[in-house]
Amino acid sequence: QVQLVESGGGLVQAGGSLRLVCTASGRTFTYAMAWFRQVPGKEREFVARINWSSSITYYTDSVKGRFTISRDNPKNTVYLQMTSLQPEDTAVYYCAADRNLGTDNWRYWGQGTQVTVSS
Repeated sequence: QVQLVESGGGLVQAGGSLRLVCTASGRTFTYAMAWFRQVPGKEREFVARINWSSSITYYTDSVKGRFTISRDNPKNTVYLQMTSLQPEDTAVYYCAADRNLGTDNWRYWGQGTQVTVSS
């Protein structure tokens, strides 16, 4: 069983930066990890994903060049470094884990952390 806990969210002005942290319980170093976000009333949106060795990353177009996903396997931790934040980045951000990088049905989810970007 894998449990995920996100942290690092908060309130930031447009143009600012935040780093989200997802800490996993259990041995997740062989798992793909991902970040999603959701705005109330909208579907959850994929943001970024990374394979177990950090050799493969994918990003949604709207965050390319601004967000960076990374992981530290010995610490069972995945990060989302967010820069040049914009009000449209405001959402609850969720961490997810699955054995399959290409899955559309991520098995494990965290509880989410709120990111609010003020204009």
